[in-house]
Amino acid sequence: MDNFTLETNYTGGLDFILLGFFSQSKDPALLCAVIFFIFLMALSGNAILIFLIQSNSHLHTPMYFFIGQLSLMDVTYISVTVPKMLMDQIIAIKNISALECGLQMFLYLTLGGSEFFLLAAMAYDRYMAICYPLRYPVLMNHRICFLLASGCWFLGSVDGFMLTPITMTLPFCRSREIHHFFCEVPAVMKLSCSDTSLIETLMYLCCVLMILIPVTIISSSYSLILFTICRMKSAEGRKKAFTTCSSHIAVVTLFYGAAIYTYMIPSSYHTPEKDMVVSFFYTILTPVLNPVIYSFRNKDVTGALKKMLRVEPVFQETIK
Repeated sequence: MDNFTLETNYTGGLDFILLGFFSQSKDPALLCAVIFFIFLMALSGNAILIFLIQSNSHLHTPMYFFIGQLSLMDVTYISVTVPKMLMDQIIAIKNISALECGLQMFLYLTLGGSEFFLLAAMAYDRYMAICYPLRYPVLMNHRICFLLASGCWFLGSVDGFMLTPITMTLPFCRSREIHHFFCEVPAVMKLSCSDTSLIETLMYLCCVLMILIPVTIISSSYSLILFTICRMKSAEGRKKAFTTCSSHIAVVTLFYGAAIYTYMIPSSYHTPEKDMVVSFFYTILTPVLNPVIYSFRNKDVTGALKKMLRVEPVFQETIK
């Protein structure tokens, strides 16, 4: 019996328990309703944006191609974590199997890593559009955009394929309670009874590359963009370019800042409560903000949305 207990403690066949946000809340029902509302906003906002980009020929440009990819990532990203968290609260079952935990971990690592590189590709696209406007259609043709987007998805999946098997094959002989609302690598790693210092170093180096390369591209692109903006003669052109870039930089700072805290700050500075709040920003809040910041303030998108909303009345009048 003792041998069996010892064996099951070290295997990945037992369920984990996600303690989540609601165990820390004084009013879990209200918090559940707020998160559900944010989830619906993220889904509807990104879904509408994807539909507008696909259905409107005026939005078939490199910038909106990348924004469409970002919306697709955000819809999938928030769907990986939030529905499970809400269902656990509603049915009062917080268990998650090792297989489900591994799948959730792989998907959020892949999507998060892909978004790191996609934000860099979007910054590069803006650099080309503002600094080389005449050559832009040639430099950022459909083939180049497709290759850049495919590269972002591939590099993100490398992160998932590398960190997920390493984390999920660790021996878990301690408590199965994960102090988080989803299976994030640092939170799961804390349950292992083995020495994880080497894996933490590997994760740190991986994240340095995953973050440093995109941040370098983004910083270089926006520095050159700002330099070009300052040389513009048109005040309106300067204002439009600066407004666009500043909103992009705000999203980048939020997303990368949260990732740096989670994966690159030493674990001694972390607490479960802080980790969940930081994760809330880049897994739940960012997918809501991205459509607003990147698109719905744009005249092209708002014009396409108004045109779509006018279709139904016109169709009804035609029938009459």
